[in-house]
Order: sequence, then structure tokens, then C-alpha cells
Amino acid sequence: MRANFIFSEVWIGLRRNLTMTVAVVITVAVGMAMLGVGLMINAQVGMMKDFWYDKVEISVFLCSKDSAMPSCKGKGATPDQISALQAKIKGTPGVADVQFENQAAAYKNFQDSFANNPALVQAARPEDMPESFRVKLVDPDNYPPVVAAMTGQPGVAQVLNQKELIGKFFDMLDKLRTFALIVAVILVLAAALLIGNTVRLSAYNRRRETGIMRLVGASNLYIQLPFVMEGVIAGLIGGVFAAVMLIVSKVFLFEEMAKYLAPNSQLGWDSVASVITLTMVIGVLICVLASFVTLRRYLRV
Repeated sequence: MRANFIFSEVWIGLRRNLTMTVAVVITVAVGMAMLGVGLMINAQVGMMKDFWYDKVEISVFLCSKDSAMPSCKGKGATPDQISALQAKIKGTPGVADVQFENQAAAYKNFQDSFANNPALVQAARPEDMPESFRVKLVDPDNYPPVVAAMTGQPGVAQVLNQKELIGKFFDMLDKLRTFALIVAVILVLAAALLIGNTVRLSAYNRRRETGIMRLVGASNLYIQLPFVMEGVIAGLIGGVFAAVMLIVSKVFLFEEMAKYLAPNSQLGWDSVASVITLTMVIGVLICVLASFVTLRRYLRV
């Protein structure tokens, strides 16, 4: 009997405040979708960092004949210089592994990297590729001492740290993630205010009913429950719409982006499912908290 009464009160409230309820649903949906996209971007950036930072290397390019680098002075690295340099790299603290890449191996890697540009591959020749040492670090973030130790050594044309190249890209992604989360927080706050206003309006419209309920001995929780359930229903519906938008984002945004990413650094559906679950829970909690806070302040029976 009590359950039927509560559900009838919820239905009455939803019908009386249909416009406000729709506004709540839309606000929750957009806010949770933006929050979900921010979380998905965060997960994608994290996966890309884990994948690439594990493969970050320092490339020590050796001088070749007629090299334009000032440090080479037009001379190629001699076998003695190469051997001495390899020994020095291996003895440098923080170095995990050293691999020598000759011109043939460098040309093969060049072909693999630019397979989509046949004209560029055909224009290049193996003798155009510089020899180099590929230095893997124990801690990719601790690269300055290793770079400083290799720079200016005899036979070294250039020392290139790959972390600096991908770091700018990750900085851009971090800014995008932060912007998405800030917008999502603003929309979530707007949703909380809108939910509170809807509950207050509903409580005011039904002040006679709630007054009678209080006179017959109904508890505060029993009186507040219909209003809270209205918010929960609006939050659930908004969460469903947000889930649909997140799935669409995964298919049309992240799947397209995945074509340009390494296979092991792509955002999986398990991460999307976790984000959807989290956003739906957050949406419902916001609705419940906004309803309780608003009722405690504005409901007078």
C-alpha cells in the first residue's frame, strides 16, 4: 500500500513538472557524457603513455661521410670511435640496453615507417640512412644525464630523445582532457542546481499533500522519498542517454583515432563499460544528494 502511494506520488510529480524533468534529463545526459568523454580521454592517454614510455629510446646518430652536422666536420665515425662510444654508453648509469643499428637495418625501419608513402621510400637509399645506437633507459624520465654524456662525443652527429618528441603530443592530450573534465564539472553542477530547483518546485506544488502526510504521522523519509525517486528516475534516464552518447563517441571518435595508434594502446570496450557504469552511478548520486539537500532546506510541511 505504501509502495503504491509512493509510486503514485512520483508519477504525479513527473507529470506536473514534465518540462523541468526533461531539462534535468538533458542536463544530466550532457554532463555525464562530457564527464565520460573526459574519463575516456584520460584512459586513452594513460594507455598511450604506458605503451610508448616503455618503448622510449635515446637515438645516438653517428657521423657519416659528408655529413652536414657541425660536430662531424664532414668526416664519418671510425670503427674505433664506434667501439669506444658503445662501451661508454653501456657504462653510463641508467642505461638498460644498447643496440647498434647499421644502415641496412635503418633503411628497413625507414621502409616500414613510411610504407604508406612509396615515393619517399623509392627516393631514399640505404647509404642515405645514418648509423645509430638505440639506447633504452631504466627510467625514461631520467634521460638528461644520458643525453649529456653522449652529446659532443667523437663520432656523434646528434643525440635525439624520443620522449621530447612524444611529450608535446601528450601535453596537448592532457590539456584536452583537462578542458573536457572542467566542462563536465560545470555541467554536473548545473544539473545539481536544476535537480534541486525541480524538487523544490515539486514540493511546493504538493505542499498540501505533504502537510496531510505529516499530520497523520508520516516520517520525514517517507515524505521525502517520492521526491528523491523523481530525481533518481531522471538521473537514470539521463545516464542511459549519456551511455548511448559514450558508445557513439567510442565508435565514431576513438575507433577512428585507433587506426593511427599502436594495437596495444587502443581504448577497449571494457574501459568504456567502466566509464559508463561510473557516470551512471555519479548521475544518480548527484540526483539523490541534490534532492535531499533541497528538501532539507526548502520543504516546509
